Formats: sequence, structure tokens, C-alpha cells
Amino acid sequence: MMQRKEILTWNDVDQLIDHLIPQFETEFDSMVMVTHGGIIPGGLISEALQLDTILTAAVDFPNEMQLEDERKKGRLLAWPKFVQFPDDTLLNGKRVLVVDDVWGSGRTITAVRNRVVSAGGQPYTCVLHFNPYRNLFGNVRPDYFAAITDAHILYPWEINRGPDIVMMQGGGHE
Repeated sequence: MMQRKEILTWNDVDQLIDHLIPQFETEFDSMVMVTHGGIIPGGLISEALQLDTILTAAVDFPNEMQLEDERKKGRLLAWPKFVQFPDDTLLNGKRVLVVDDVWGSGRTITAVRNRVVSAGGQPYTCVLHFNPYRNLFGNVRPDYFAAITDAHILYPWEINRGPDIVMMQGGGHE
């Protein structure tokens, strides 16, 4: 069965952000944006909330091919690898808004959330889209989300981008 796709415009994203902002019932000391998906929504939200402390987290999980290889070897390596994460001193005792674009399986944002907790911070998770049908964490869901979906979402910043597109359009560096 093919998953339904939904292509969003910048206006759609603005409406999602407008839906999120009134939900925040607390003030945040800082924000952790999950790369890559959380960078643009995080920037828009941080501007609306006038947050000054903006941090990033980069998490890597093994891809399906690596997982299949590990299964064949009799082990499963599904632990996240933190490629980048803020120092614990920046999170300890802070109310931290953790932002990503989508909560699909929930693995990435949950890994970041748990790492904020272990650093002594109080995390609040926030996404533009929540997919409860792919969620691996039972009744756990984002603290804040703008929409529920079962579709594969394509955001305006994901369309027609990258070096291959630039080169095809005659742009790029010589």
C-alpha cells in the first residue's frame, strides 16, 4: 500500500505555526532544534516566542540495511548515535522546547527528550505533524503539535532543493 503524500506551501507552514503558538502554556528557557527537520520550524517558533538560547541536536539511527545486517548477525543496534548535542550545563534546570518537523515513529525526538532529561532539563516536545499510526511509543505523544496526519509530508523547504537540482537548473559554482 502506497502512503499518501501531502505537499505543503509556506502559507500552510505559517498556519501550522499560528496554531502551535497559543498552545504554549509555559515560558521556555531554551530550544533544542533537531536537525534537519526541526531547523526551520524551530527558527519560526523561536522568533515568535523571542527565545534567545537556540541549540541543536543531531541524532543518527542505523538505516534499514544496517538493521537487517545486524538481525542476520543476531543482534539489533537501534540505539541512537548523537552526532551533536548541547552540553549538559546548557540544559540543567532549564525548561527546554525540543522541536522537530514530524513525529513519525517518535524515535528521534524521544531520544533527544530523554537526553535533555538526563542532563537535568525539563523537555517539552513540539512538532508540526504527529502521526499516531507510526508512533512506536504507545500513548506517548508530543506535548505540542499542530496537526495529526497519516500522510508523508513534504515541506516547502524540501522541494526542488539540493546541489543536483541547482546544477540541472544551470546554477551552482563553476
